[in-house]
Amino acid sequence: MSTLTAEPEVKTTSAMKTIVSKQREFFNTGVTKSESFRREQLTKLKNAIIKYEKELLAALKSDLNKSEMEAFATEIGISIADIDYNLKRLSKWMKPERVSTPLFFMPGSSWLYKEPYGVSLIIGPWNYPFKNTVGPLIGAISAGNTIIIKPSELSSATSAVLNKMVSETFDPRYMKVIEGGAAETTELIKERFDYILFTGGTEIGRIIYQAAAKHLTPVTLELGGKSPCIVDSDTDLDVTVKRIAWGKFVNAGQTCIAPDYVLINKKIKKDFIEKMKQTITEFYGADPKASPDFPRIISDRHFERVKKLIDGDVVAGGQSDASQKYIAPTVIDNVKPDQKVMQEEIFGPIVPLMEYDTLEQAIEFINKREKPLALYVFSNSKAFSERIINETSSGAVLVNDVMLHAGHPGLPFGGVGNSGTGAYNGKFGFDTFSHTKPALKRPFMFDVKQKYAPYTTGNVNFIKFAIRKLL
Repeated sequence: MSTLTAEPEVKTTSAMKTIVSKQREFFNTGVTKSESFRREQLTKLKNAIIKYEKELLAALKSDLNKSEMEAFATEIGISIADIDYNLKRLSKWMKPERVSTPLFFMPGSSWLYKEPYGVSLIIGPWNYPFKNTVGPLIGAISAGNTIIIKPSELSSATSAVLNKMVSETFDPRYMKVIEGGAAETTELIKERFDYILFTGGTEIGRIIYQAAAKHLTPVTLELGGKSPCIVDSDTDLDVTVKRIAWGKFVNAGQTCIAPDYVLINKKIKKDFIEKMKQTITEFYGADPKASPDFPRIISDRHFERVKKLIDGDVVAGGQSDASQKYIAPTVIDNVKPDQKVMQEEIFGPIVPLMEYDTLEQAIEFINKREKPLALYVFSNSKAFSERIINETSSGAVLVNDVMLHAGHPGLPFGGVGNSGTGAYNGKFGFDTFSHTKPALKRPFMFDVKQKYAPYTTGNVNFIKFAIRKLL
């Protein structure tokens, strides 16, 4: 665990209780529910991000050695775009939605209202410490909640800037950042929240889920898993390799939806390896360690963990430097299912290759394992892709590309099974942080007397007929 720049005082249970209590009091005033308030907060967040852009870029460079291009595209710029997307659509999302009313309930009208849950907790990750914290935050603001944010202590520079930005911009009764490590998180999740969204590893996700269960608090878990990439022999290999290399090596592979391993048709495996070697050199030069565009592993502990996964038939890369927390873009051929690199999510710049003969073999291999957060398929054949979409289960599927769905505001981002539960992005984030409240409105006229006791035979027959015919 990395040392924080400024070690915060461990918050006590009493301190956490006070913070949550003040936010609940503020929420109960009803101020956060108005559209004007929500718009104001989204706009303030956008302006704050723009104001702190340089500090955020520097922090992301410090935490993960992210280049300005990568940091802006994958963290800062996309967050601003997400805010604009929600601002344009917020009025429509907030309007009560009328739904059809069956004849049995007529006369009357049926409605769905979206109301905020209340005090929400967002626990962010270290790998995309800004985007994957602010992304859910945008949904929580749009839905009208108050928010407590717990950033990861591993990305301490970004956590500090986020805290400074929020503290300067927002009333702590409405939004507050709590820095710190496991001790602070442990104290925090003892409190009763109205909604919790956690992004991180599966084991910590289970702990969050258990803590939330004590208060029956609804939870969204954005976890991870081993997202497979299936490459058909009928594919544009040049584009395929570049897109997989980009997805695997951006952020040094520390992406929950990075292509974790590649199932490659044996007919094209040799060509795939040669093109991957060429692409790595094209992206990062002969020595990727000297490239300003190649990030670093977040901490010494994670460096040692990822380094131990490099084993077997290494056909590209394999080098490492503990002093810089650097692990080279690496390709391992002829990987077996029982190798350590296939037993856990890699979260590093390693591409394990496993070959297959038939599509049935590839599908069977995936279905024997936990459901992944994402699944990628590269093929010119629509039938090939459709079989994978229909015969496997995953949080998302991308055909002929990787990871882009996470930035698509019209698509939900989330997992299934072991890779998570719930989703956010655009309206899906708004819906996640909103309770959908049904309302049935009826006039006093045309009262159906048959529904009241005494339940005569005639009354029962009438109700039976009405239910069968009018619903």
